[in-house]
Amino acid sequence: MAEKIIYDIGIIGNGPAGATAAIYAGRAGLTSIMFEKASPGGQMGITSIIENYPGFPSVEGFELAMLMNKQAKGFGASSKTSEVKSVDLLSNPKVITTSRGDFEVKSVIIAGGAKPRLLGVPGEEEYKGRGVSYCATCDGMFFRGKEVIVNGGGDTAFEDALYLSNICSKVYIVHRREGFRASASSVKKAGGHDNIEFILNAVVKEISGDESRVTSVTLKDTVTGEEKKVECSGIFVAVGRIPESDLYKDVLNLDPAGYIVAGEDCRTNVDGVFAAGDIRTKKLRQIVTACADGANAAEEAGKWLEK
Repeated sequence: MAEKIIYDIGIIGNGPAGATAAIYAGRAGLTSIMFEKASPGGQMGITSIIENYPGFPSVEGFELAMLMNKQAKGFGASSKTSEVKSVDLLSNPKVITTSRGDFEVKSVIIAGGAKPRLLGVPGEEEYKGRGVSYCATCDGMFFRGKEVIVNGGGDTAFEDALYLSNICSKVYIVHRREGFRASASSVKKAGGHDNIEFILNAVVKEISGDESRVTSVTLKDTVTGEEKKVECSGIFVAVGRIPESDLYKDVLNLDPAGYIVAGEDCRTNVDGVFAAGDIRTKKLRQIVTACADGANAAEEAGKWLEK
């Protein structure tokens, strides 16, 4: 009978933070295994064009994700496409339970990222996949030549709108107030597109459609209370994200928004457990900062394993 493998590091998530952690672990001579419930890359993997990652003036998110994954495997990292169902972070070794079985690891790096925040309005659940989307690069092609709404005021919303402007005949950016959280450059770029229109001081009240798809969205003015119906074929929701931290809430310290409390060294309140990337408390959540987290987490995990 083959001896059971106990990995030095179990990495939950194979986005930029997880892949970088695996690269640094391999370079340090540590064994690691990455878990990702879908394809590699996380949110990076479903981003159309990335223009702010050093060394790549313009690169497709999926391409960058596959390059990172290939590099991680090149340094000896194992990879499993399976959802993590539960974790035992207090045992020795620690146990990661997935849809493909249990895996024992000496330390854990949590790099599971965050999921889209829902609007919670009538019609949203009913029309998911039939006009309601949370990923412009995944579903934009289905709306070629059509009118759509992007709901949100952050960088993701503007990235989605700019991407869709090359596919759709009209893109409405709907935001609950007049100011935006997005960078000034993104706002300026969107304002320069003839087929992008801002609808400000407005919130989505209802999503309507026929038996097959979305046909309109009802908006409510946050100042006057007036309602109006905007005819469209789809709505892309970009109103923030929720950290994938439910599995750890009973063991790890979380901030009020649900992000895992961890500093620049990525150490959590549990020995041998580290948080990296979008799932941890931090001010800036970008690919480059996720990579930095992954490197720090692997370095700190190595130090902890030496004790």
